[in-house]
Amino acid sequence: MTSSAPRSLGDLFDTFQQEAFRLETLDDYSRSGNVDAYEAFLAGQEQPADYNAEWLAEVRTHTEAGRRMYRVHVVTRPLTPYLRFELGWGYRTNATGGEEFFILDVTDKPNPLPDGVGDYWLFDSTTAAPMHYGHDGKFLGADVLPDDQGERYVTYRDTALAHSVPFGDWWARHGA
Repeated sequence: MTSSAPRSLGDLFDTFQQEAFRLETLDDYSRSGNVDAYEAFLAGQEQPADYNAEWLAEVRTHTEAGRRMYRVHVVTRPLTPYLRFELGWGYRTNATGGEEFFILDVTDKPNPLPDGVGDYWLFDSTTAAPMHYGHDGKFLGADVLPDDQGERYVTYRDTALAHSVPFGDWWARHGA
């Protein structure tokens, strides 16, 4: 997708044609997204039936139209409380909408990704949007890069996928 007009992360979700890939590298996103749901999880409450409904609807819209949404999360065990929440509530819920998840567990092996590769979205294997977070897990924004910079993010994606396992398999073995 080549465009001279400025694009935002939201624009990319509205216009991608084949796939949206996410690499997640952090142990804590607790100040981003649904903070109330995370607090409910920590308090031992049951997952609400409508948890993550807006994102789930977006995922379904894309996957039902034949567009793939998938991600790899780099983790180290034991999982942080936030990761137990994200994987236990978020991934399991979002998978019902067709989003695919993979885990790159680096507990007992070196991370195959280069140092400094952080979170990003990659759209249609062309447009990368590196994401920025504060130390407290708060989302600070994303930079949509020119399409000619996308190839290195494709390489990171391919490396992460080659060393990851499907979430369901990993969760059956290590889930909380």
